[in-house]
Amino acid sequence: MTLITTRTNKILKGHKAVILLNTESPRTQVDAIQKRFPSLVIKTFIENKRGEPMEPEFDEQEWKDTTIILTAVATVRLLPRPEQVPHLQYVQLTSAGADYFIKNPLFTDTKIPICTASGVHGPQIAEWVIGTYLSHRLKLKEYSKLQDQGQWHPLNTDPEDATDTAGKRIGILGYGSIGRQTARVSKALGLDIHAYTLHPRSTPESRRDNSYSPPGLGDPEGEFPSKWFSGGSREDVHAFLDSGLDIVVIALPLTAKTQGLISKPELDILAKKRTFLVNIARGPIVNTEDLIQALNSEKIVGAALDVTDPEPLPKKHPLWSAKNVTITPHVSAASSFYFKRLFDIFGLNLERLGVGRTDLINKVNRREGY
Repeated sequence: MTLITTRTNKILKGHKAVILLNTESPRTQVDAIQKRFPSLVIKTFIENKRGEPMEPEFDEQEWKDTTIILTAVATVRLLPRPEQVPHLQYVQLTSAGADYFIKNPLFTDTKIPICTASGVHGPQIAEWVIGTYLSHRLKLKEYSKLQDQGQWHPLNTDPEDATDTAGKRIGILGYGSIGRQTARVSKALGLDIHAYTLHPRSTPESRRDNSYSPPGLGDPEGEFPSKWFSGGSREDVHAFLDSGLDIVVIALPLTAKTQGLISKPELDILAKKRTFLVNIARGPIVNTEDLIQALNSEKIVGAALDVTDPEPLPKKHPLWSAKNVTITPHVSAASSFYFKRLFDIFGLNLERLGVGRTDLINKVNRREGY
């Protein structure tokens, strides 16, 4: 195989992509990539069960002329050392976060672009966020139990208890692709939106988002929030949490700075409005013991958690039985459109790679870890 020598190479002649997955091969999407880049050599390997041989059998010699890797979270442990893959130019992750990858030598010891799948999860996770909140507010879990018992028993006849969502305020802690799609759905329900970002977004240009979003979705221009908050200090986060929020959605990456970000002091701030807390990011961002205490003492009105700490949550863990909590096993990102959107990103980045562009979509910032 002759490796690339020219800067502009739209058909990716001389390139080789190795795809490592732990699920059924997305053959339709792989075939579409092959048709789009006919000179690109694509090798797909599937690990159906951890520790079992790849299908087809994988030879370590594959790495020596590989220029592109696409890998699932579960197959990251199979990646080569930098010296084994001397021609590597681009790594595509299948996940929105990169916290599990930041200690990998391809991240720490090279400058090879690492790109996430941020944006593929926005529609389905936004549905999960709003769906779990509405389920809580409308007492659907309680009504389901009454239905099983054959009981016709209205629970929310008090006007204060039966208030609707319009006019309430949602705070989105981390205004990336998931946060922006959550904002779009929230806006349709009449919610006021506050957004928090690490860096200031004081101008229209700074509020734009250049990461991936399915067409017509998200908030690419940053138009939906009525108020923006930013900063890396606890005081900055507290100012956001203390802005009259009825709902808080945690949509931050897990980094050294965000681990344990929401603990007793932050939950005490949310207690002023008995805020409903949603976490679809990573479990360790929230102090679990402090959350249990806040729920059981009814400082906050409830919580919806698709991620926990620890994860998986042990069977007898007290978080399961905390008051007014909905827990699902890290499934909010599941969608039949997942691979289609992932390979949209992959295809767009291959196009950019082919014309020598370095501004790949969803490229991880090594300094910040996401």
